Amino acid sequence: MKQCTIHNESVSISSRDILTEILRQGAQEMLAQAINNEVAEYIHAASDLRDDQGHRLVVRNGYLPARTIRTGVGPVEIRQPRVNDKRTNENGQRIRFSSSILPPYLRRTRSIDELIPWLYLKGVSTGDFTDALQALLGPDAPGLSATNIVRLKASWQQEWAAWSKRSLADKHYVYVWADGIYFNVRLEDSGNNRQCILVLMGATEEGKKELIAITDGYRESTQSWRELLLDVKKRGLSQSPKAATGDGALGFWAALRQVYPATQQQRCWVHKTANVLNKMPKSIQPKAKSMLHEIWMAERRQQANEAFDLFIETFEARYPKAVECLAKDRDVLLTFYDFPAEHWVHLRTTNPIESTFATVRLRTARTKGCGSRKACLTMVFKLACCAERRWRRLNGRELIPEVIRGVSFVDGVKEIAA
Repeated sequence: MKQCTIHNESVSISSRDILTEILRQGAQEMLAQAINNEVAEYIHAASDLRDDQGHRLVVRNGYLPARTIRTGVGPVEIRQPRVNDKRTNENGQRIRFSSSILPPYLRRTRSIDELIPWLYLKGVSTGDFTDALQALLGPDAPGLSATNIVRLKASWQQEWAAWSKRSLADKHYVYVWADGIYFNVRLEDSGNNRQCILVLMGATEEGKKELIAITDGYRESTQSWRELLLDVKKRGLSQSPKAATGDGALGFWAALRQVYPATQQQRCWVHKTANVLNKMPKSIQPKAKSMLHEIWMAERRQQANEAFDLFIETFEARYPKAVECLAKDRDVLLTFYDFPAEHWVHLRTTNPIESTFATVRLRTARTKGCGSRKACLTMVFKLACCAERRWRRLNGRELIPEVIRGVSFVDGVKEIAA
């Protein structure tokens, strides 16, 4: 039985290797074809241009030296056609063809840029990066040595530092989401054991979700959140968001009341559900979860309150701590009913932040390797920037101007003035 298991595993590994090779070769062929098409279109657009001898000014001229690009399916070797462009610009300089598909200095795809901070936040030390990346991308990874990783981290730190000081004067975020994230990285000294990364993101007037700020804080304390909010306000974010969504961490809400007192509070239903269920036996949790679902999925506030009362009546006698955990935030759990129904799916949870860092949150003991505070912040920043490109816009974004103007919504529907 054991030999059979080992044989099956080896077959499975071999199958994966073959599949990876097929994908890699397919990616290489598709990329080569795309670049050839790009070059052909460039040359065709200038096919009518000739010099005094009647020769074309833009022609192909062999190939550039082969380049190896690090991708998520392994190394892909590409030979890019060389273009001989004899035209000059207004300054008398030769015009050079530059591929938009394969920029001159590209050595790795963005998926690799996302993988490196992911490994760091999982607790992999810089010295172990090469082995980890070789295991994930294949044994031939010359461009991803420990030295190059250190250089890459240094450039990212400069990028994060500049981003953290950018002006926000032209920004108006109608909604914001806040969360504190803990990672496997053990920082330089024991005093950092309670450090977490504070993340603030927002939705613009166009409904686009953006990263606003990332910094470190002490256990999501009021002071840490207050410093973050004061910093973004000082950099130009003077208008109060209409609503903020976060978990039950008291530090953020206390700081929000001090810095943006007009902003309405919405507790995250995912966090609240988890906290309530943790105070109940596993045998009861499926029923309790279904009843909680009935609250926040109700079409009207009155129905939500009725479902709220039913939950309390059902479980108060046997599980008072769970009921207390839910009941104490009743009003701020139902704030979303004061906004367009199209926005409810976005307002009820901190999912954009949760999903970004779901795979690197602290769930096990901290790793033995130490990391610096700045490096940890930088890696969180890069991981969030990669995720930001995938964040979808708000539903019903055409309603955002009305929210900004203070139009009243009741149970998600715009209230018509009498």
